[in-house]
Amino acid sequence: MTGRDPTAVELGGVPLGRAPFARWPEALRRRLLWISAGLSFVLMGVLTRIGVPLESEAAPRGIVSFELAGDASTAQAILDSWSDAARLHAALSLGLDYLFLVAYAVALSLACVEVAKRIAPTGLGLARVGVLLAWGQLLAAGLDAIENFALIQLLLGSDGASWPGLAWWCAAIKFGWVGAGLLYVIGGSIVVVVARRGRGAEGSPRRR
Repeated sequence: MTGRDPTAVELGGVPLGRAPFARWPEALRRRLLWISAGLSFVLMGVLTRIGVPLESEAAPRGIVSFELAGDASTAQAILDSWSDAARLHAALSLGLDYLFLVAYAVALSLACVEVAKRIAPTGLGLARVGVLLAWGQLLAAGLDAIENFALIQLLLGSDGASWPGLAWWCAAIKFGWVGAGLLYVIGGSIVVVVARRGRGAEGSPRRR
């Protein structure tokens, strides 16, 4: 008996804790990564188009301004600045965002796991950060869903004073996790490429 945790995950022979999706076959993970990433970009474009009528003096960033209203008076000012047609766009945006949050969370989580796997030979600590961030993307999706629910309540006319604050906190934490995940994927990819080039240079024969 070695005392090894039977639930621990290894990627490429390197233990990385309990990374999401790590037990799935590598080919399936990569296929799902490309599908979810592609769907994320498509939905991002659609949501951007839908959100154009939501930009107003009270909501210069459209639906994002609504997400970060933070208090009842600001949220109501944004709602008052929207026409009936704009409110329909907001409802469609929030509904479609439930599909978007699944797509981007899966894509970023898988990307963090993939980068963690590749960066592990360079630094196991960096790989474990990637595993943490991979779970963070799934947490961000859950917060995004709660945020959307709170905003829908406001859109339906609820006078609950707690909804804007709940949406703000969920959005702020969500953006933090997503931003950290993106930075890790980009920065980690650069580290992997630099490390590979360094090993390649060391292994290549020198000319006399």
